[in-house]
Amino acid sequence: MTSTPHETRPFRVAELGTISVLAWSGEAPDGADMPYLLAYSLGDAEGGPEVTSAAVERLLVNHGLPVGDRLVDGTTRPSLPVGLLVEAGQAVVTLPPLNAQCTAPPEWLAAVAQRGHAYLVFTTRPWPEGQPGRPLDAVELAAFAGADETLNAAAHVILPARSLRF
Repeated sequence: MTSTPHETRPFRVAELGTISVLAWSGEAPDGADMPYLLAYSLGDAEGGPEVTSAAVERLLVNHGLPVGDRLVDGTTRPSLPVGLLVEAGQAVVTLPPLNAQCTAPPEWLAAVAQRGHAYLVFTTRPWPEGQPGRPLDAVELAAFAGADETLNAAAHVILPARSLRF
């Protein structure tokens, strides 16, 4: 039996599993609140967390988002394929073929309104405990989002915030 290296395998959306996004804010080095977004998979695709992690990495790299410690500044790259829409208290992250949204807390909405952008951490590290609708406390979120294993396995992107205009 032979296998195809993951770099040349066709991309299958189902391999991503359930993608979720969380919004929170925290103090940045400049002293003001930074609106953060954490995007991750639950690792629940057929084939398990390893398949999911590889699929998320392919998705990010195929869209020009490096995994590691390099920050991509979307405010200077208008053609960046990842976007952020903030509307009616919701944060919606788009990265074709995905759309993931979450309800944003008031402090996050205030921080994104002040800055005009959010800091996205889209990790390849699965987080089965981060199920949508399950209450998370700040300690649990900080333990996962701040772990080296999460941050080193993530694309880091400053995303300009857009909203619908009528």
